[in-house]
Amino acid sequence: MWRRQQGRFRPVGCGVEELRRCRREREAALRKARREQQLVSKRLLRDSALEEAEGVAAILGEAEIQQFLRLAQQGTEGKQREKALVHLRRGLQHLETQQTFIRLEGSMRTLIGLLTSNQALLQLEAARCLHELSHSEQPAVAEACLPATSYLLTYLSGHSSDFIELCLYTLGNLIVESEAVRRQLLPQGIVPALAACIQSPHMAVLEALGYALSQLLQANEAPEKIIPSILGSAIPRHVLRLLQPGPKLSPGVAVEFAWCLHYIICSQVNNALLITHGALSTLGLLLLDLAAAVQRTEDAGLELLACPVLRCLSNLLTEAAVEAVGGQIRFGDERVVAALFILLQFFLQKQPSLLPEGLWLLNNLTANSPSFCTSLLSLDLIEPLLQLLPVSNVVSVLVLTVLCNVAEKGPAYCQRLWPGPLLLSLLDTLAFSDTEVVGQSLELLQLLFLYQPEAAQAFLQQSGLQALERHEEEAQLQHRVRALRETALHG
Repeated sequence: MWRRQQGRFRPVGCGVEELRRCRREREAALRKARREQQLVSKRLLRDSALEEAEGVAAILGEAEIQQFLRLAQQGTEGKQREKALVHLRRGLQHLETQQTFIRLEGSMRTLIGLLTSNQALLQLEAARCLHELSHSEQPAVAEACLPATSYLLTYLSGHSSDFIELCLYTLGNLIVESEAVRRQLLPQGIVPALAACIQSPHMAVLEALGYALSQLLQANEAPEKIIPSILGSAIPRHVLRLLQPGPKLSPGVAVEFAWCLHYIICSQVNNALLITHGALSTLGLLLLDLAAAVQRTEDAGLELLACPVLRCLSNLLTEAAVEAVGGQIRFGDERVVAALFILLQFFLQKQPSLLPEGLWLLNNLTANSPSFCTSLLSLDLIEPLLQLLPVSNVVSVLVLTVLCNVAEKGPAYCQRLWPGPLLLSLLDTLAFSDTEVVGQSLELLQLLFLYQPEAAQAFLQQSGLQALERHEEEAQLQHRVRALRETALHG
């Protein structure tokens, strides 16, 4: 960031462009790390009350599995056949039974035969057996279910919402586990099938669909082989429709599809398309709605939706397409900033781990927007921002980065930052041992000294030079420490 010139340490040029460039490089690395973080999970549908009433399921051996399959296939009464599959399903809750089942020759073929029978109750119980297998911790078990996936896909066009929901969760479990499953389902039309399901009026089906879609979007090959097809379908428009705030918004559905949108945005395949569809406006309104909701309720579940919404907005705002296609958050900078601070206060009390998500969005809002920086100042939010500094090193770095965004906008902005509690807070951060926090503090002080000379005088009067001394020998900081001392002493 700094280089030697004529025996003295000074920032390159006026320092602002170099500071901005280095900060953007760091933020690009952070965005890449965030994009590579994935949430892979499996879902299991069980009737907990029924399970409790039936007691602990037993592990089944080969003979018992064969007996239950034979009864289910050849039993003389419908109840007897259904009961045999219930016993099998409960046994398949154990890994040992699952492994025995997939080793038995013909077992999966028999189960698929029951899945495709013309008796609805047998079909349902067979699907539940497959669902238990799909939830297995062993990849080999998921691979064994491969022959069943095309039938599960076909049943997504059925009439029973409960059956469709079960098929969706089962497919979601298998999709995330097995590339072979994905490779088979894509040419068979899973994307058109999901696009048809997304128009279902049943919230349970939509939530299951959101889960299955999110699993599909997390595949390693998704950016090249999956997401282009999804973007070419009606799915993105429906996803944004289901995220529209209002009385019809279902929290469970919104959470699933907000994560879907997050994975699509992180792929960077065609975010301009999402922006033209109104993604920024939809997400911004949802942010306002979440802020209003946390003021009305103590429900801690709100953070489940807040997290992906914040990530989606943050990542979309880094796109050049935001300006190119005229995409923007159109309902007032102050409203957005105020809503974000309401959420930050909520996170501070209820979910501190989400503070970096909110601050990352604030950083991206203020990075290239004087109007958002003005909102931050006009709403007197600098002091509440400074109060977050002690939370953690990660939070401190983001808070200081946001303040750098404001300071780099020029003298008028630095005048409004100064005077106030900022200097004392920065002197406190200089006592931190974390080099990234200290480095960001030095960067902010450099900007203040460049644009607001009296800040340098106040720094000297408050024993600022002594605060710098402890970092003089730190390899990552010493150049910036010397440059800052030079600026403070000589301007």
